[in-house]
Amino acid sequence: MLCTQGGAAPLMLSSFLLQLVRANLPSGCLIASDILSCTNLGLNQVPAELPRMVATLDFNHNRLERLEAGSFAGLPNLDTIRLAHNQLSRLTPGTFRNTSNIRHLDLSSNQLNIIEQHYFQELVGIKELLLYNNQIVRVESKALIGLSNLQKAYLSHNRLTDFPFFSIQEHPNLTTLDLSSNRMPNLPVKDIAALKEKVQKGLFLHNNSLICECSMYSLFKQWEYRGFTAVTDFREEHTCLLYGEQRAMVRFLKHIRYFENCTVKLPTKRVSMEADAGNSVMLDCITSLKGKHLNYSWVSPSREYIAPPGNSNTLRMYSNGSLEILVAQENDSGVYLCMVHNHQESCNDSLEVNVTVQQPSQEKEPFNTGFTTLLGCVVSLVLVLMYLYLTPCRCWCLPAKPSPVNECSAQSSILTPTPPATTEGPGRKMCESRPAVTQQPLAPDIWTTCASPQ
Repeated sequence: MLCTQGGAAPLMLSSFLLQLVRANLPSGCLIASDILSCTNLGLNQVPAELPRMVATLDFNHNRLERLEAGSFAGLPNLDTIRLAHNQLSRLTPGTFRNTSNIRHLDLSSNQLNIIEQHYFQELVGIKELLLYNNQIVRVESKALIGLSNLQKAYLSHNRLTDFPFFSIQEHPNLTTLDLSSNRMPNLPVKDIAALKEKVQKGLFLHNNSLICECSMYSLFKQWEYRGFTAVTDFREEHTCLLYGEQRAMVRFLKHIRYFENCTVKLPTKRVSMEADAGNSVMLDCITSLKGKHLNYSWVSPSREYIAPPGNSNTLRMYSNGSLEILVAQENDSGVYLCMVHNHQESCNDSLEVNVTVQQPSQEKEPFNTGFTTLLGCVVSLVLVLMYLYLTPCRCWCLPAKPSPVNECSAQSSILTPTPPATTEGPGRKMCESRPAVTQQPLAPDIWTTCASPQ
């Protein structure tokens, strides 16, 4: 027997409740839609039988110490597993066997020590992985390889001293990697710089045990300069240790005197502008550096070095760093590089201005709408007069066409009232029969001419 669509939902719910009864779940487990919650029940193992149609499993706040292989197999709709606040120290190989549909896995606040290579191999569809607040000291180099759908990974508040950044360089969807509040003393700057920009934007490294050194400082200053929220939102929490001394901790994004001898190469900003030949063009050197000890200089497209007050012929430079092209020509087009140096803080900045000089466009003769309107009115008036007074008429020299036999005139038919239904009586107007007129055709060799009217 077929079920209607309206009766399908109750049938599925009844089937799910029947599975729940047969699953022999611990007392205290709650079911809501396709969510099974068995939280804070003191469980030391995952129930052997779980409802097949469940999509979310919540075993937070229990005493789970071990997960058997295939603990979550046979659940085709399973999407989310929550195992936070338990006592898991290691995952058995094959724990997540046949669970490729899982998108969210929460293993936070456990006692995991090492993230081994086999832990998440089966989770090819995982998007969010929560591992914060464990005791993790190492992530094996291939532990995250193959998780191409991974978008967010949280490993903060652990004991990591390093991380295999090279293993996530090819992750196409990763946007957030939280490694804050760990114990990393040094960073592999080259491996981090090779990450995709969207990964660098979401890479959180504050509250680590970083040793103050120039390459680390340059990396974070570049991120700050580019406005990455992972840095700008946690400026106070970015600290480093002077000479590796735990007691000599400084907020290196606020107090930078220690890094005065470091050369920070900030990324070059680029702007474009257009100008007409023959006009003057002002190029502003926009910089984020502040202070009274700024030195400006420019390099023209022809590789000419320009410093205040500029050259006396075509370029003039002002004290605020602006460069003026006095009379722009087409050969002045190109990229102008502005360089700013702060001697006091040993910081550099640069700006590229791409200038395009073109000939001014020739202005077309304005369209005279008044004359056009007047001309249109005159033409329209002439056409109206032609229609009224030059309408073709019947030629007077042609013979009149005789009326058909027994035809009543249109005037008589219009002016005469409608006759009664009977065919006889005084009220019926009859048309008189007229004899037919026979016209003889003219001989083919005789021409008919029209005489002028007298």
